[in-house]
Amino acid sequence: MADSPASGVQLAQESRTEHAIARVPTGIVAFIGRTLKGPVNRPLPVRSFVEFQQLFGGLWQPATLSYAVEQFFENGGREARIVRVVNGARPPTLTLPAGHSALRLTALNPGSREYLRASVDYDGLSVLEAERFNLVVQRVRTAGSELVEDQEIYRRVSIAPSGARFVGDVLLESRLVRVLGEVPAQRPDRSGGGPGGVAIGYTLSNPDGDDGAPLTDYDVIGAAASRSGLFALEGTRFSLLCIPPLTRERDVGLSTQLVAARFCREHQALLLVDPPQSWTTPRQALEALRLWPFRSDSAVMYYPRVQAFDRLRGRVENFGSSAAAAGMIARADETWPVWAAAESEEWVLRPGLRTTVPVSEGERARLAQAGVNTLLAVRNGARRGLSPRTLAAGSGGSADWKYLSARRLALFIAASIEEGTRWVLLEHNGAAVWARARAQVQAFLDALAEQGAFPAASAEDSHFVIADERVNRPQTLAEGKFNLLYGFATSKPGAYDTWLVTHRPGASRVRPVSVNRSATARDRVEWEIETAILRG
Repeated sequence: MADSPASGVQLAQESRTEHAIARVPTGIVAFIGRTLKGPVNRPLPVRSFVEFQQLFGGLWQPATLSYAVEQFFENGGREARIVRVVNGARPPTLTLPAGHSALRLTALNPGSREYLRASVDYDGLSVLEAERFNLVVQRVRTAGSELVEDQEIYRRVSIAPSGARFVGDVLLESRLVRVLGEVPAQRPDRSGGGPGGVAIGYTLSNPDGDDGAPLTDYDVIGAAASRSGLFALEGTRFSLLCIPPLTRERDVGLSTQLVAARFCREHQALLLVDPPQSWTTPRQALEALRLWPFRSDSAVMYYPRVQAFDRLRGRVENFGSSAAAAGMIARADETWPVWAAAESEEWVLRPGLRTTVPVSEGERARLAQAGVNTLLAVRNGARRGLSPRTLAAGSGGSADWKYLSARRLALFIAASIEEGTRWVLLEHNGAAVWARARAQVQAFLDALAEQGAFPAASAEDSHFVIADERVNRPQTLAEGKFNLLYGFATSKPGAYDTWLVTHRPGASRVRPVSVNRSATARDRVEWEIETAILRG
């Protein structure tokens, strides 16, 4: 189970105050893939497709992610986290003449659409400061454009490595460039005049940026040590993850799906999986599902793929379904609680999208038994009897988590309680803090029970919270840890899904714990802790 960082600033604000646990948002969708431009391996929030265009360049034929983000917002999505990954892309460079040599800079962001320019002047410098200069670096919308998207100004930087404000050190804080190679012995020349009599002109970046090759599964998976690919999302709150096809012709591989599902499980999120391109008919899909190797209660699939007009190609094209499904989920979350949103009437594709093939009611039922949900382009009253499933359906996993609404409720509760109790890290780990935390979580679960989140008429049978010496033993305290155990009913009263929250200095985590369902009544929970959790 991965640890999530606990911010000291956030904790300082939360500590020593009694307040209700905040409900984490459930409609934030993370996207990972190729884009036209933008920072690499750095998740950025995007709240509209216009904002995506500004940060990542908008639609681009080789980038299936760009179409996925557009379809997400068109289908009701409100907020996304975008992670750009590349395969061998190179950043453009800038060459600033310095006598017979040059100061070379390289852009931080790779790609052929990263347009930078820079200027050098000596304004405000004395004749005794021959090693210093002023540097302005700008990102512009297009080559030769005067539309500045970002700008950085560095005054009195130096070419002397041992001096204050050495340019190589100063630019380590830049969002745009770094020094490339050796710094020349002479400071860069003053930039020549610009058009129209402007005193200072700009040197444009060289046309050596490269967009790289199509993505592979290795690029998307990335590495935990460098926080690249999937692992760039470490520490970022999201509830759904979409990984569009690697190219228009190549599906995401099984290796990526397995790693992504595990990452989602560790971060209280769900992976949305596109059906393979080869499933061109419901019959083919049903036959393939018999031997399909990927099953997970942390993954969801919607069949079939969708059709939309491709504005760049000028014709209707087929696309993966996960982004449109993510938009529908986010749209439903705006008006329905997470445990009921999956059953709402909002789960219909918006105009502009349609399914690639028709699916009969009988085929829909058989697909649901195999863990695959069906997209609808028009409202259909017959759908109400068919609850959306996770990809655990048809496997030997938890019966409760085969249903999307129950699984999303569990993840929502886990994320809310884990974040809402981090304040304990700044308090003395003792009985008083245990009691406060228990009361806080109890109030949170009580409120959900009153709203009908659990299938039980009374709190006695719907949920429990334990935060005392039973889960905080002397060894736990010696390790600097705080434990809180809670459970709630998802299918029937008294049958609990049980989770353990652990806080320790610098990090927190929450994980489901296995209990014997025949012995989860309130009067036997202590026995379950002793045998199944603390000793296990």
